[in-house]
Amino acid sequence: MTAIALPYLVGLIAVALFFDFLNGLHDAANSIATIVSTRVLSPRYAVFWAAFFNFIAFLFFGLHVAQTLGTGIVDASVVDARVIFAALLGAIAWNIATWVLGIPSSSSHALVGGLVGAGTAKAGLSVVVWGGLAKTVAAIVLSPLLGFLLALLLVLAVSWAFVRATPFAVDRTFRVLQFVSASLYSLGHGGNDAQKTMGIIAVLLYSQGLTGGEFHVPLWVVLSCQAAMALGTLFGGWRIVHTMGSRITRLNPMQGFCAETGGAITLFAATWLGVPVSTTHTITGAIIGVGAARRTAAVRWGVAGNIVVAWVVTMPAAGLIAALAYALAGLAG
Repeated sequence: MTAIALPYLVGLIAVALFFDFLNGLHDAANSIATIVSTRVLSPRYAVFWAAFFNFIAFLFFGLHVAQTLGTGIVDASVVDARVIFAALLGAIAWNIATWVLGIPSSSSHALVGGLVGAGTAKAGLSVVVWGGLAKTVAAIVLSPLLGFLLALLLVLAVSWAFVRATPFAVDRTFRVLQFVSASLYSLGHGGNDAQKTMGIIAVLLYSQGLTGGEFHVPLWVVLSCQAAMALGTLFGGWRIVHTMGSRITRLNPMQGFCAETGGAITLFAATWLGVPVSTTHTITGAIIGVGAARRTAAVRWGVAGNIVVAWVVTMPAAGLIAALAYALAGLAG
Protein backbone atom coordinates (compact mmCIF):
# COMPACT_ATOMS: atom_id res chain seq x y z
CA MET A 1 0.00 0.00 0.00
CA THR A 2 0.96 3.63 -0.28
CA ALA A 3 3.26 5.23 2.29
CA ILE A 4 1.29 8.48 2.35
CA ALA A 5 -2.40 9.23 2.73
CA LEU A 6 -4.45 9.37 -0.47
CA PRO A 7 -5.48 13.04 -0.02
CA TYR A 8 -1.81 14.00 0.31
CA LEU A 9 -0.94 12.03 -2.83
CA VAL A 10 -3.78 13.67 -4.76
CA GLY A 11 -2.64 17.07 -3.49
CA LEU A 12 0.91 16.48 -4.72
CA ILE A 13 -0.35 15.42 -8.14
CA ALA A 14 -2.46 18.60 -8.20
CA VAL A 15 0.67 20.66 -7.41
CA ALA A 16 2.52 18.91 -10.25
CA LEU A 17 -0.32 19.69 -12.66
CA PHE A 18 -0.30 23.30 -11.43
CA PHE A 19 3.39 23.44 -12.34
CA ASP A 20 2.48 22.06 -15.77
CA PHE A 21 -0.19 24.76 -16.11
CA LEU A 22 2.39 27.41 -15.18
CA ASN A 23 4.78 25.84 -17.69
CA GLY A 24 2.18 26.33 -20.42
CA LEU A 25 1.50 29.87 -19.18
CA HIS A 26 5.17 30.76 -18.87
CA ASP A 27 6.21 29.13 -22.15
CA ALA A 28 3.21 30.16 -24.24
CA ALA A 29 5.50 32.81 -25.69
CA ASN A 30 7.77 30.13 -27.09
CA SER A 31 4.98 28.83 -29.30
CA ILE A 32 3.30 32.07 -30.34
CA ALA A 33 5.76 34.97 -30.01
CA THR A 34 6.88 34.88 -33.63
CA ILE A 35 3.46 34.36 -35.21
CA VAL A 36 2.03 37.18 -33.07
CA SER A 37 4.91 39.60 -33.64
CA THR A 38 4.65 39.11 -37.42
CA ARG A 39 0.88 39.80 -37.16
CA VAL A 40 0.00 36.57 -38.93
CA LEU A 41 -2.33 35.73 -36.04
CA SER A 42 -3.80 37.89 -33.31
CA PRO A 43 -2.82 36.87 -29.75
CA ARG A 44 -6.34 35.60 -29.05
CA TYR A 45 -6.33 33.10 -31.92
CA ALA A 46 -2.64 32.27 -31.58
CA VAL A 47 -3.04 30.89 -28.06
CA PHE A 48 -5.87 28.60 -29.18
CA TRP A 49 -3.74 27.43 -32.11
CA ALA A 50 -0.76 26.69 -29.85
CA ALA A 51 -2.87 25.08 -27.12
CA PHE A 52 -4.42 22.62 -29.55
CA PHE A 53 -1.07 21.40 -30.85
CA ASN A 54 0.35 21.36 -27.31
CA PHE A 55 -2.41 18.95 -26.33
CA ILE A 56 -2.15 16.50 -29.23
CA ALA A 57 1.66 16.27 -29.02
CA PHE A 58 1.50 12.97 -27.09
CA LEU A 59 0.16 11.31 -30.27
CA PHE A 60 3.45 11.96 -32.08
CA PHE A 61 6.18 11.28 -29.54
CA GLY A 62 7.24 8.50 -27.20
CA LEU A 63 7.83 9.09 -23.50
CA HIS A 64 11.63 9.20 -23.52
CA VAL A 65 11.81 12.62 -21.84
CA ALA A 66 9.44 11.46 -19.07
CA GLN A 67 11.73 8.48 -18.51
CA THR A 68 14.74 10.78 -18.19
CA LEU A 69 13.01 13.09 -15.69
CA GLY A 70 11.64 10.19 -13.68
CA THR A 71 14.79 8.10 -13.37
CA GLY A 72 17.68 9.90 -15.07
CA ILE A 73 18.25 13.00 -12.93
CA VAL A 74 18.26 11.64 -9.37
CA ASP A 75 18.08 8.04 -8.18
CA ALA A 76 14.40 7.08 -8.22
CA SER A 77 14.84 5.02 -5.04
CA VAL A 78 15.37 8.14 -2.92
CA VAL A 79 12.43 10.05 -4.34
CA ASP A 80 9.50 10.39 -1.97
CA ALA A 81 6.57 12.75 -1.50
CA ARG A 82 8.67 15.32 0.36
CA VAL A 83 11.32 15.40 -2.39
CA ILE A 84 8.65 15.85 -5.06
CA PHE A 85 6.90 18.60 -3.10
CA ALA A 86 10.15 20.52 -2.54
CA ALA A 87 11.21 20.11 -6.18
CA LEU A 88 7.88 21.41 -7.45
CA LEU A 89 7.90 24.30 -4.99
CA GLY A 90 11.36 25.37 -6.12
CA ALA A 91 10.38 25.24 -9.80
CA ILE A 92 7.04 26.98 -9.26
CA ALA A 93 8.58 29.78 -7.18
CA TRP A 94 11.22 30.46 -9.83
CA ASN A 95 8.65 30.31 -12.65
CA ILE A 96 6.37 32.81 -10.95
CA ALA A 97 9.26 35.19 -10.20
CA THR A 98 10.53 35.18 -13.79
CA TRP A 99 6.99 35.41 -15.20
CA VAL A 100 6.29 38.52 -13.10
CA LEU A 101 9.57 40.05 -14.29
CA GLY A 102 8.90 39.07 -17.92
CA ILE A 103 12.09 37.02 -18.16
CA PRO A 104 11.91 34.01 -20.53
CA SER A 105 13.75 31.57 -18.26
CA SER A 106 13.44 27.79 -18.56
CA SER A 107 10.61 25.98 -16.78
CA SER A 108 12.34 22.73 -17.70
CA HIS A 109 15.61 23.56 -16.04
CA ALA A 110 13.77 25.02 -13.05
CA LEU A 111 12.16 21.60 -12.56
CA VAL A 112 15.47 19.77 -13.03
CA GLY A 113 17.18 22.15 -10.62
CA GLY A 114 14.38 21.70 -8.10
CA LEU A 115 14.64 17.91 -8.33
CA VAL A 116 18.43 17.96 -7.86
CA GLY A 117 18.18 20.43 -4.98
CA ALA A 118 15.54 18.44 -3.12
CA GLY A 119 17.26 15.09 -3.81
CA THR A 120 20.65 16.27 -2.58
CA ALA A 121 19.07 17.91 0.46
CA LYS A 122 17.72 14.48 1.38
CA ALA A 123 20.64 12.18 0.60
CA GLY A 124 23.61 14.16 -0.69
CA LEU A 125 25.26 14.39 -4.10
CA SER A 126 25.56 10.61 -4.42
CA VAL A 127 21.89 10.39 -5.51
CA VAL A 128 22.47 12.54 -8.61
CA VAL A 129 22.54 10.60 -11.89
CA TRP A 130 25.43 12.54 -13.33
CA GLY A 131 25.08 11.21 -16.88
CA GLY A 132 21.47 12.37 -17.16
CA LEU A 133 22.19 15.69 -15.49
CA ALA A 134 25.23 16.32 -17.71
CA LYS A 135 23.08 15.64 -20.80
CA THR A 136 20.52 18.18 -19.56
CA VAL A 137 23.14 20.80 -18.71
CA ALA A 138 24.81 20.33 -22.09
CA ALA A 139 21.45 21.04 -23.73
CA ILE A 140 21.51 24.52 -22.15
CA VAL A 141 24.29 25.35 -24.60
CA LEU A 142 23.50 23.02 -27.49
CA SER A 143 19.76 23.62 -27.95
CA PRO A 144 19.96 27.41 -28.50
CA LEU A 145 23.12 26.94 -30.58
CA LEU A 146 21.41 24.38 -32.82
CA GLY A 147 18.30 26.57 -33.05
CA PHE A 148 20.53 29.53 -33.96
CA LEU A 149 22.39 27.63 -36.69
CA LEU A 150 19.31 26.00 -38.21
CA ALA A 151 17.38 29.29 -38.30
CA LEU A 152 20.38 31.12 -39.78
CA LEU A 153 20.79 28.49 -42.50
CA LEU A 154 17.07 28.47 -43.24
CA VAL A 155 17.03 32.26 -43.66
CA LEU A 156 19.96 32.10 -46.06
CA ALA A 157 18.43 29.23 -48.04
CA VAL A 158 14.99 30.84 -48.24
CA SER A 159 16.48 34.21 -49.20
CA TRP A 160 18.38 32.54 -52.05
CA ALA A 161 15.32 30.55 -53.19
CA PHE A 162 13.08 33.64 -53.28
CA VAL A 163 15.67 36.11 -54.57
CA ARG A 164 13.59 36.86 -57.70
CA ALA A 165 10.22 37.01 -55.93
CA THR A 166 8.57 40.30 -55.04
CA PRO A 167 8.39 41.30 -51.36
CA PHE A 168 4.59 41.02 -51.54
CA ALA A 169 4.76 37.43 -52.86
CA VAL A 170 7.31 36.42 -50.21
CA ASP A 171 5.21 37.94 -47.43
CA ARG A 172 2.01 36.26 -48.66
CA THR A 173 3.71 32.85 -49.01
CA PHE A 174 5.26 32.86 -45.56
CA ARG A 175 2.13 34.14 -43.87
CA VAL A 176 0.61 30.81 -44.91
CA LEU A 177 3.72 28.75 -44.13
CA GLN A 178 3.98 30.27 -40.68
CA PHE A 179 0.81 28.43 -39.68
CA VAL A 180 2.71 25.20 -40.42
CA SER A 181 5.89 26.22 -38.59
CA ALA A 182 3.97 27.48 -35.54
CA SER A 183 2.08 24.16 -35.43
CA LEU A 184 5.31 22.19 -35.56
CA TYR A 185 6.89 24.27 -32.83
CA SER A 186 3.83 23.89 -30.59
CA LEU A 187 3.98 20.13 -31.16
CA GLY A 188 7.63 20.11 -30.13
CA HIS A 189 6.85 22.25 -27.09
CA GLY A 190 4.02 20.01 -25.94
CA GLY A 191 6.01 16.87 -26.69
CA ASN A 192 9.09 17.87 -24.69
CA ASP A 193 7.78 20.07 -21.87
CA ALA A 194 4.65 18.18 -20.81
CA GLN A 195 6.68 14.99 -20.47
CA LYS A 196 8.74 16.53 -17.69
CA THR A 197 5.74 16.75 -15.40
CA MET A 198 4.68 13.27 -16.52
CA GLY A 199 8.03 11.98 -15.29
CA ILE A 200 7.62 13.73 -11.93
CA ILE A 201 4.12 12.31 -11.35
CA ALA A 202 5.18 8.86 -12.56
CA VAL A 203 8.17 8.68 -10.20
CA LEU A 204 5.91 9.82 -7.36
CA LEU A 205 3.50 6.98 -8.13
CA TYR A 206 6.46 4.59 -8.44
CA SER A 207 7.77 5.67 -5.03
CA GLN A 208 4.39 4.79 -3.53
CA GLY A 209 4.25 1.37 -5.19
CA LEU A 210 1.40 2.34 -7.51
CA THR A 211 2.96 1.40 -10.86
CA GLY A 212 3.19 -2.35 -10.37
CA GLY A 213 6.84 -2.37 -9.35
CA GLU A 214 8.08 -0.90 -12.64
CA PHE A 215 8.51 2.73 -13.63
CA HIS A 216 6.06 3.69 -16.38
CA VAL A 217 3.76 6.59 -17.21
CA PRO A 218 0.04 5.74 -17.00
CA LEU A 219 -2.20 7.05 -19.79
CA TRP A 220 -4.23 9.20 -17.38
CA VAL A 221 -1.01 10.97 -16.37
CA VAL A 222 -0.17 11.63 -20.04
CA LEU A 223 -3.61 13.10 -20.77
CA SER A 224 -3.71 15.16 -17.55
CA CYS A 225 -0.30 16.72 -18.19
CA GLN A 226 -1.06 17.54 -21.84
CA ALA A 227 -4.37 19.10 -20.81
CA ALA A 228 -2.79 21.18 -18.02
CA MET A 229 -0.12 22.52 -20.36
CA ALA A 230 -2.66 23.32 -23.07
CA LEU A 231 -4.83 25.16 -20.55
CA GLY A 232 -1.85 27.19 -19.37
CA THR A 233 -1.05 28.11 -22.96
CA LEU A 234 -4.60 29.39 -23.40
CA PHE A 235 -3.98 31.94 -20.67
CA GLY A 236 -0.84 33.11 -22.46
CA GLY A 237 2.19 34.91 -21.11
CA TRP A 238 2.02 38.35 -22.68
CA ARG A 239 4.97 39.90 -20.85
CA ILE A 240 7.24 37.20 -22.22
CA VAL A 241 5.60 37.30 -25.66
CA HIS A 242 6.67 40.94 -25.90
CA THR A 243 10.29 40.10 -24.99
CA MET A 244 10.53 37.11 -27.31
CA GLY A 245 8.60 38.56 -30.22
CA SER A 246 9.94 42.08 -30.52
CA ARG A 247 12.54 43.11 -27.96
CA ILE A 248 15.23 40.70 -29.19
CA THR A 249 14.79 41.55 -32.90
CA ARG A 250 12.00 42.56 -35.27
CA LEU A 251 10.63 39.73 -37.40
CA ASN A 252 8.78 39.45 -40.69
CA PRO A 253 6.77 36.32 -41.68
CA MET A 254 9.68 34.72 -43.55
CA GLN A 255 11.96 35.17 -40.55
CA GLY A 256 9.25 33.95 -38.20
CA PHE A 257 8.87 30.80 -40.30
CA CYS A 258 12.62 30.14 -40.22
CA ALA A 259 12.86 30.70 -36.46
CA GLU A 260 9.93 28.40 -35.69
CA THR A 261 11.10 25.71 -38.11
CA GLY A 262 14.66 25.73 -36.80
CA GLY A 263 13.36 25.57 -33.25
CA ALA A 264 10.89 22.78 -34.08
CA ILE A 265 13.59 20.60 -35.66
CA THR A 266 15.71 21.02 -32.54
CA LEU A 267 12.83 20.09 -30.23
CA PHE A 268 11.81 17.07 -32.30
CA ALA A 269 15.37 15.70 -32.23
CA ALA A 270 15.77 16.31 -28.50
CA THR A 271 12.41 14.70 -27.66
CA TRP A 272 13.16 11.58 -29.67
CA LEU A 273 16.56 11.34 -27.92
CA GLY A 274 14.95 11.77 -24.49
CA VAL A 275 16.79 15.02 -23.71
CA PRO A 276 14.76 17.49 -21.59
CA VAL A 277 15.69 20.71 -23.39
CA SER A 278 14.37 24.20 -22.82
CA THR A 279 11.89 25.45 -25.39
CA THR A 280 12.75 28.95 -24.22
CA HIS A 281 16.44 28.50 -24.96
CA THR A 282 15.68 26.92 -28.31
CA ILE A 283 13.36 29.59 -29.71
CA THR A 284 15.51 32.41 -28.35
CA GLY A 285 18.54 31.00 -30.16
CA ALA A 286 16.49 30.67 -33.34
CA ILE A 287 15.18 34.24 -33.13
CA ILE A 288 18.72 35.55 -32.61
CA GLY A 289 19.80 33.46 -35.61
CA VAL A 290 17.31 35.05 -37.99
CA GLY A 291 18.18 38.50 -36.65
CA ALA A 292 21.90 37.89 -37.10
CA ALA A 293 21.30 36.68 -40.67
CA ARG A 294 20.01 40.16 -41.45
CA ARG A 295 22.83 41.91 -39.63
CA THR A 296 24.31 41.57 -36.18
CA ALA A 297 23.11 45.07 -35.27
CA ALA A 298 19.51 43.85 -35.73
CA VAL A 299 19.82 41.82 -32.54
CA ARG A 300 19.43 43.64 -29.24
CA TRP A 301 22.35 41.89 -27.62
CA GLY A 302 21.73 43.54 -24.24
CA VAL A 303 18.31 41.91 -23.99
CA ALA A 304 19.72 38.60 -25.22
CA GLY A 305 22.49 38.85 -22.63
CA ASN A 306 20.01 39.35 -19.80
CA ILE A 307 18.13 36.25 -20.96
CA VAL A 308 21.35 34.20 -20.97
CA VAL A 309 22.07 35.29 -17.39
CA ALA A 310 18.61 34.05 -16.39
CA TRP A 311 19.37 30.70 -18.07
CA VAL A 312 22.58 30.26 -16.07
CA VAL A 313 20.93 31.20 -12.78
CA THR A 314 17.75 29.11 -13.21
CA MET A 315 18.95 25.64 -12.17
CA PRO A 316 20.94 26.67 -9.08
CA ALA A 317 18.25 29.15 -7.99
CA ALA A 318 15.41 26.62 -8.26
CA GLY A 319 17.64 23.99 -6.62
CA LEU A 320 18.41 26.27 -3.69
CA ILE A 321 14.73 27.07 -3.17
CA ALA A 322 13.87 23.36 -3.36
CA ALA A 323 16.59 22.40 -0.86
CA LEU A 324 15.32 25.06 1.54
CA ALA A 325 11.73 23.88 1.06
CA TYR A 326 12.82 20.30 1.79
CA ALA A 327 14.51 21.38 5.01
CA LEU A 328 11.55 23.50 6.11
CA ALA A 329 9.13 20.64 5.34
CA GLY A 330 11.20 18.44 7.65
CA LEU A 331 11.01 20.98 10.46
CA ALA A 332 7.27 21.38 9.97
CA GLY A 333 6.83 17.60 10.03
